Amino acid sequence: MSEQTTTHEFQAETRRLLDIVINSLYTERDIFLRELISNSSDALEKMRHESLTHDDVFDDHVPLEISIDLDEEKHTLTITDTGIGMTCEELETNLGTIAHSGSGAFVEELAEAARKDINLIGQFGVGFYAAFMVGEKVTVQSRSWDGSEGNEWVSEGSGSFTISESPGLRRGTKIIIELKDDAHDYDKKWKVEGIIKQYSTFVPFPIKLEGETVNTVQAIWTRAKNEITDEEYNDFYKFVANAIDEPQYRLHFSVDAPLAINAVLFVPTENFESMGFGRVEPGVNLYCQRVLIDQHSENILPEWLRFLKGVVDSEDLPLNISRQALQDNALVMKLRRVITKRFLKFLAEEAGKDSDRYLKLWNTFGIYLKEGVTSDYEFQKELAKLVRFESSASEDGKPISLTEYVERMDEGQEEIYYISGPNRKAIESGPYVEMFNKKGIEIIYTMEPIDDFVLNHLGEFDGKKLVSADRADLDLSKSGDDKEADADETGRLSSEDSDSLVSWLKKTLGEKVADVIESKRLVDSPAMIVNPDGMMTSSMERIMAASRMEKGLSPEASKKNLEINLASPLIKQLAELVKSDEAFASDVAEQIYDNAMIQAGLVVDPMLMVKRNYKILNKVVGV
Repeated sequence: MSEQTTTHEFQAETRRLLDIVINSLYTERDIFLRELISNSSDALEKMRHESLTHDDVFDDHVPLEISIDLDEEKHTLTITDTGIGMTCEELETNLGTIAHSGSGAFVEELAEAARKDINLIGQFGVGFYAAFMVGEKVTVQSRSWDGSEGNEWVSEGSGSFTISESPGLRRGTKIIIELKDDAHDYDKKWKVEGIIKQYSTFVPFPIKLEGETVNTVQAIWTRAKNEITDEEYNDFYKFVANAIDEPQYRLHFSVDAPLAINAVLFVPTENFESMGFGRVEPGVNLYCQRVLIDQHSENILPEWLRFLKGVVDSEDLPLNISRQALQDNALVMKLRRVITKRFLKFLAEEAGKDSDRYLKLWNTFGIYLKEGVTSDYEFQKELAKLVRFESSASEDGKPISLTEYVERMDEGQEEIYYISGPNRKAIESGPYVEMFNKKGIEIIYTMEPIDDFVLNHLGEFDGKKLVSADRADLDLSKSGDDKEADADETGRLSSEDSDSLVSWLKKTLGEKVADVIESKRLVDSPAMIVNPDGMMTSSMERIMAASRMEKGLSPEASKKNLEINLASPLIKQLAELVKSDEAFASDVAEQIYDNAMIQAGLVVDPMLMVKRNYKILNKVVGV
């Protein structure tokens, strides 16, 4: 060995770290290249800064770039940058010592994580040492920007490394990795190109692989919005979303507080989940200083915003944070809140500017926002302004906001009413809207299975309680245009006859009903089913029954109240029929109950009902 070559021992903690790297780290080996490219990018950024503040920069004519060369015969991967470079002392310090406060404790954590098979590279910031995951020997040649002589650092990842003078080097750093036998894939162009495009596409300096620039897509989120054309935004969307269409909306924003954030988010045109393609994975990637740290991040946005595409970049995050650490990181949780609230505010603004355009988004992705209402209390207030439903005052097929409903409410109305049904026609022909129509009270139509859950989870909007129209305790006597008389008092059964009929119906229907009561809201229909439990609507009960049936369980239907209209000709005739032909009256009562159940969208025994129907028809025609 020449006298110009010196041998150095690794710091004790560094030796232990290398042992862990070489013997325990086998997950996500590709990250070694991301780490080295990130180091090169940092060196180039420092060089750019020095060139602006100093006139005596060595090799100042050399372009700032990263080059990667592969040798499939020698099985080597070489990465070169024209950055700030390192002196002999910096080589020894930077590559022989862990620059980490509390190094001993750090290595203990690393060893413990290795035993648990955690993604160590990302979590602990092993950085340069990741080269030993794939390399049996690593050579580093570097020359500082100050023009001092270049040096070569060599190690096989054992207990020592050598440093020797290396005359004739250009400014920057070259890392030559002699690949292990089980890592020969990394001398293949297709493999390395794939890693660069996955993790380092937006590094701000050219990355040349075998002389060809790989990172050709710009990180447009770092540019001012007024400098970016619609075509550039659309091309960027197609790249990050792997899409061929154009987005419905885009949101590009930057904030400095409480965190430094640059983000570009896109709303796609199509909802692939609704097309039967299965649950889509999150479409927003998380970057730190343009380096990917979490692809299709499950942490940066709530699950119900998984339809969004785009990127979020925050320089406040640790570059080497792992996916496991992201889940519990306080900064990530803060980032999530800021981005989510900003996006929901953006949607509210866009809905106010162009309601028809927003309805197109709602019809495509509204199901996700409804999911958010039922699963994420933190953002319910913002989401409540974005939900849309048809109502008795809306055009067919054109839903309205809860804000619009509240603005149209009469003075004194304190509740927002809604009723569920399979479609608008079925709802409007049912008994639940009769009194609302008579009094001129607007009522919201919930026509999707999840809608009642959405409104039930909201509970209220703008201080107004959300109330289902099939509640047993619903009182419209103080609402609407006709506040004095809820129903026509003429032609009703007498008090004695009505009490007698109610008592008889309770006895006849028995366990089928919780109670039989006089209705104060039916106008034309003879009867309807209402829920004694104000929290459980008929729509919610249908969903729960279907869920039980999917699991092979029998539906558990709760008992309902039967409300009867004492002014209905059918109900008045039933009272007379009880006196003259009680057996036939029982069949009619059972049929009235089944009809009311069907109008409520609840399950009845079809065979029993059909059999009873024929029995009644035979009686009517005299068979």
